[in-house]
Amino acid sequence: MNAIEAVRIGIVGARGYVGAELIRLIAAHPRFELAYVGSRELAGQRLADHIAEYTGELRYSSPAEEELPALGADAVVLALPNGKAGACVAAFDAAARTDTAQPVIVDLSADYRFDDAWYYGLPELTRRLYQGQRRISNPGCYATAMQLAIAPMRPFLARPVQCFGVSGYSGAGTTPSDKNDPDKLRDNLMPYALTSHIHEREVTRHLGHPVEFMPHVAPHFRGLTITANLHLTAPMTLGEAIARYRTAYADEPLVQVIEEAPWVSRIAGRHEVDIGGFSLSHDRRRLVVVATEDNLLKGAATQAVQNLNLAFGFDETMGIPGH
Repeated sequence: MNAIEAVRIGIVGARGYVGAELIRLIAAHPRFELAYVGSRELAGQRLADHIAEYTGELRYSSPAEEELPALGADAVVLALPNGKAGACVAAFDAAARTDTAQPVIVDLSADYRFDDAWYYGLPELTRRLYQGQRRISNPGCYATAMQLAIAPMRPFLARPVQCFGVSGYSGAGTTPSDKNDPDKLRDNLMPYALTSHIHEREVTRHLGHPVEFMPHVAPHFRGLTITANLHLTAPMTLGEAIARYRTAYADEPLVQVIEEAPWVSRIAGRHEVDIGGFSLSHDRRRLVVVATEDNLLKGAATQAVQNLNLAFGFDETMGIPGH
């Protein structure tokens, strides 16, 4: 990459929707280049035949977990289903006993979001905790939107926060199920995991406050919306509440605070979280807030790029279109 050495990024598990978005973002990044892209189903096929934005000659490969450390990537993004990252991490742990040059690992699954040895990478809320950790857990898509919608009011919360969520069916991945079957979703809203959803537990843990989450899948492909119901310890004016959000996110380019309720159709394909729709009860002790994001981007791939930029000392928004 001219006189500047590129940071080589490997992706494991790139067949899905998030993997495709990662390829697009990394391929266009001014300081990153793809070292390898792993997919058992697509092994041997050219990336360019699947990702129009990629113009190189790299082909999908299918390295075994124990082979990954020898591939020489500076960072590895694990875009695998929940429960599948451990074998890859174990391979790097084993290699670390003889090789001190360990790559940055960004895990997109939920496998390490509850592990204090890993940096939990929601930069807008946790970048002050980043101290050069080489293991980074990417937050969940819903968990990102919920935490950003709740965090500015965290000191004033009296009771558990209720969050009603609706996501496009891309959030259910590519493995066939009722939750990503367009025929079953047509003219429908499908509730699922209405208690103890993993994102409910994730947000409760990282905010340090109980959250009750009720997710649903809708017929659209991408984008999610959450409506958060916040009970306050003391009355607050609407202006005071909005001001807290504007202050909290004034310097955050990937969080937009607006007064009207954001539309999920307007966030699709964008890299930001929109927060708005502020509404206050008559007694001024219950605030309702709406947040939208693209579940494949800020909910996954874009946030992974933010975390990679942070790990390598680049501007967090480098390589993120529009920023």
